Amino acid sequence: MRLRLLISGVVLPLLLWAALPIVSAGAPTAHSAATLQKKIDATRGKIGARKSKERVLTSDIAVYSRRIARLQSRIGTLQGRQDRVQAELDVKVAELDRTQAQLRAERARLTRLRVRLRAARVTLAHRLRELYEADKPDLVTVVLDSRGFADLLERSDFMRRIGQQDKRIVDGVRAAQTDARATSTRLAALERGQSRIAAAIQARRDEVARLKRGLLTTRDGYDETKAQKRARLMSVKGEREQLEGSLSSLKAQQAKITAALARSAGALPPGAIKRGSGSMIWPVNGPITSPFCERRAWESCHPGIDIGVPAGTPIRAAAGGRVALLQGEAASGGYGNFTCVQHTRSLATCYAHQSRFATSMGASVTQGQIIGYSGCTGRCFGDHLHFEVRVNGSVVNPLNYL
Repeated sequence: MRLRLLISGVVLPLLLWAALPIVSAGAPTAHSAATLQKKIDATRGKIGARKSKERVLTSDIAVYSRRIARLQSRIGTLQGRQDRVQAELDVKVAELDRTQAQLRAERARLTRLRVRLRAARVTLAHRLRELYEADKPDLVTVVLDSRGFADLLERSDFMRRIGQQDKRIVDGVRAAQTDARATSTRLAALERGQSRIAAAIQARRDEVARLKRGLLTTRDGYDETKAQKRARLMSVKGEREQLEGSLSSLKAQQAKITAALARSAGALPPGAIKRGSGSMIWPVNGPITSPFCERRAWESCHPGIDIGVPAGTPIRAAAGGRVALLQGEAASGGYGNFTCVQHTRSLATCYAHQSRFATSMGASVTQGQIIGYSGCTGRCFGDHLHFEVRVNGSVVNPLNYL
């Protein structure tokens, strides 16, 4: 009885537990794959939003660049106008200098004329006083008082010269008065012209300076806004690049889960030959985690396709040919362990990120022959095979040949 109870209470539960399907805590499940796919979709959505924001910011920056260019053109035009005004100003300044020199000359001349006028007036007054005080000699007196014909001639000439001198004094006074009035009139006109020239020059300079200040202020505002948008663009680009790096890592994890689930479901084992409609076979059997010419943070066009497979998956030659390139991680850089097989004069295939090689430089390989093993050497975020097809050295879409 006790033995029966022991069996029913201990052994039977152990047998039932053993009959349950074993699910390891770290083993991939369909649920984890679905969760990962949601993360991938969410990350792609965030990347799309960032790209949309980048396009808007880039468009805004282009708009402000065009505005700044137009303003700069207007500033250049205004600068040319300012240069012309400055040239006119230089002419006006030279004219003003000449006018001021004329003013100084006219003022000096007027001063001299006034001195002459005063002297002439004194001389005239003195002469008039002499004439008033002395009787005017008549011709009979001059003839009678003369001693001989020669003395008569001398006295006649003397009288004639006295008359001429009196006339010159009167004419000089009259001319001095007329010249003084004309000089005063010219001085007034020159001073008015000088004031007009100075006012016109100052007005034009003020106008150009005001317009230029307004344009420069607007341009500085545009420059500041453009700089802010450029800074925001760089921030958004940085966020997108981080998201793209995360997306590549998520895709690599997804490839591992997909491959593990495929093995558990009894799919073709890793490295089994997979054929398509093209002349080449698939180098490995796995999902495409990155399509041809996908845009990434560090490259505008991904030059091949990424096939997600676990590390150590055998890599088969997509077609027969000769190993034309075999580079280690140090030599190839981001490609990691890198192999290229030349099939024809123009056609070649390349295999990157291998964990190790299974062929040698210059070796002849047949289609389907194992030439290496997948891994994550070089620049990568998870185990996969990077596969390229090149025609005359230029990458083309591998799906056209598989």
